[in-house]
Amino acid sequence: MLVIGITGHALSDAERAWLRDSSVAGVILFSRNFASHEQVTELCADIRASVLRPLLICVDQEGGPVQRFREGFSALPALAHFGVRYARDPDAALALAHEHAWLMASEVRACGVDLSFAPVIDLGRGNRAIGERAFAAQPEVVAAFTRAYVAGMHEAGMAATLKHFPGHGSVLEDTHVDAAVDPRPLAQLRAEDLLPFAAGIAAGADAVMMAHVSYPAVDAQAAGYSSRWIGEILRKEMGFRGVVFSDDIGMAAAESAGGVKARIDAHLDAGCDLVLVCAPALVEDALAAMADRPLSNTAAISALLGRGACGWEQLLAMPRRIDADRALSALAAVSTLS
Repeated sequence: MLVIGITGHALSDAERAWLRDSSVAGVILFSRNFASHEQVTELCADIRASVLRPLLICVDQEGGPVQRFREGFSALPALAHFGVRYARDPDAALALAHEHAWLMASEVRACGVDLSFAPVIDLGRGNRAIGERAFAAQPEVVAAFTRAYVAGMHEAGMAATLKHFPGHGSVLEDTHVDAAVDPRPLAQLRAEDLLPFAAGIAAGADAVMMAHVSYPAVDAQAAGYSSRWIGEILRKEMGFRGVVFSDDIGMAAAESAGGVKARIDAHLDAGCDLVLVCAPALVEDALAAMADRPLSNTAAISALLGRGACGWEQLLAMPRRIDADRALSALAAVSTLS
């Protein structure tokens, strides 16, 4: 099952045909697909009207450097600001993170998107791609924020996605452009990077996104291609029963499996439920790759569909939204990430 990217602000005829392919489970939106709240709301409605079955509409609306919808939306601070506040006032920092999650999810739901891939619960240990997207370096602190953030998203009617399993923060390389290898043994990973994931699973997180990182002390395959990581550790040992996403197969680190078909097959064979094909240029090959595969069991995917969104104008007028926006703006203004 594929979650695909599209090109612009409106669907083309070719993209409508892609959505009707039975292997397509949903769409992921980017800044290239956003012009305004009104436009993206119309795009979401058009996506849903293009097929007779439910489609999952997703985005990365983390805050800070990764916020695809900006004009008209709250300027969400990067998660690292909460870690700075935590050092002074843990309870206040956790409460603000809960409101960040609620506000982010409420705004995204109000324009028709089901799922923002959040929260990032990688440890903040200098990875080039993660950086200020991480709450903090300490596993116990990130675990506490994970519980608060999952609760805030759920309160807004959005499923929570923990990323990037089993932990992308402790390697230097950016997997968008480089291969990444983490040599640490499993015991160390359990005590450090896996701790926030365990907390998120216990808090009821609905999905996990895999990292394009290799952990050779655990398995020769990168995590997203590894039945050991997905089937044995995530599902059996950690008890996760939700949906497993790949990271984007267009990233450089995904190329270790081979071409588009090989990447899709490797993810699905390892136990991923949904594969992200974010680049429209790869979609035709991805659809062809699915032609000889049985479709996945989609029962669990229904749990990721958004629930109970209020209207945009109603949300803008809510005192809670106004207060959360002010508090988060003040947080970003007074904290420093240097």
